[in-house]
Amino acid sequence: MPVIHAMIRDLAEYEKALHEVRATEEHLREALFGERPAAYAHIAEDEAGEVVGFALWFLNFSTWRGVHGIYLEDLYVRPEARGGGHGKALLRELARICVERGYERLEWSVLNWNTPSINFYKALGARPQDEWTVYRLTDEALAELGAR
Repeated sequence: MPVIHAMIRDLAEYEKALHEVRATEEHLREALFGERPAAYAHIAEDEAGEVVGFALWFLNFSTWRGVHGIYLEDLYVRPEARGGGHGKALLRELARICVERGYERLEWSVLNWNTPSINFYKALGARPQDEWTVYRLTDEALAELGAR
């Protein structure tokens, strides 16, 4: 948990949003290994066995296709390990899980300014879903709507 938590913070810092991170190691432990796991994680290690990346994901569901898919919440490879195939290996494992279980989608979001990641994803055959806009309720707006 400490290594994954540290990489989540590194990713948030890269995305200029470290101030938004509220997750603790205990939150992650509960989400991944608690009584009702809500998320799954895979790690990538280098030749020395050091953790250099992770993929954290959960199941989604397509009403149109009638089956589950995987939503990749975070994919992160430490800068010094990039270019070593770790990110591709993590995505390959998630794709393998989709194929094995009959899931028909592997989806994720990427910040519009993150050109290196966008180019990496496109090179793998991923295509942007430009016709969709993500909406989010958090904090006060979520509390207000939920109280009605």
